[in-house]
Amino acid sequence: MPSARSRRVQSLQALAGISWLTARQLERLADALTVTRHEKRSTIFSDKSLAESAYILLSGVARITCDNRKGQRTTMIMVAPGLIPAFPTAVTGITYNFRCEAVTSCQVGTIGLNSFVKISLGIGSASFKRVAASLLGRWDRVQLRRSNFVGCTLEERLAVVLCELSENFGISNLGGGVRLAVPVRHGDLAELVGASRPRVTEYLVKFTQKHLIFMQNRSLVVDHEGLQAFLMTPHPNGFSGEL
Repeated sequence: MPSARSRRVQSLQALAGISWLTARQLERLADALTVTRHEKRSTIFSDKSLAESAYILLSGVARITCDNRKGQRTTMIMVAPGLIPAFPTAVTGITYNFRCEAVTSCQVGTIGLNSFVKISLGIGSASFKRVAASLLGRWDRVQLRRSNFVGCTLEERLAVVLCELSENFGISNLGGGVRLAVPVRHGDLAELVGASRPRVTEYLVKFTQKHLIFMQNRSLVVDHEGLQAFLMTPHPNGFSGEL
């Protein structure tokens, strides 16, 4: 009768997402996995989990859920046996509360991310994460931002874009705030938020009146913390459709 280890190796060989590993790598992976069972509707892991781990769904069906703009939990993707996708990096001003949940009774293998990357690629996880962030990380943020724009007012969309610009192109400003090191035209902002230039200008004036942005030596200065606080404040009107 096959041992538990042999059955685990056979199970790993059947998973399309990791079947490209060599037999030796699969054996090492099987030895390193900590296998747990999760009952239907239980949480397998969440974005609050502190340990950096790779999760492999060995059997069953899972799903990844998050909070939508109204604070309601919604299903993002159904997960079949194989590597469970890692959660995307956070986007300024938007809270997702990602969770991986068991749809049916599930068997899950867990391994430290560094160990998994070393077995699979022969390098440290820090190097792998830098490569992955360079290739895919920014695209994840674009997709997440765009998906949330559906539930945002124009004012909120503009605040999100200004926060992102200050993170990517901002330098500390002596007079306070973050000065953008690139020119930002109203037309460019209008394209980024999917609105008309006059409407964007109208809200930029409002942000200026609220001291969330100001011009200094022909450069736009952003109160990053102030915009974040604005985004974290509930806005009962929801999507206004102001284009």
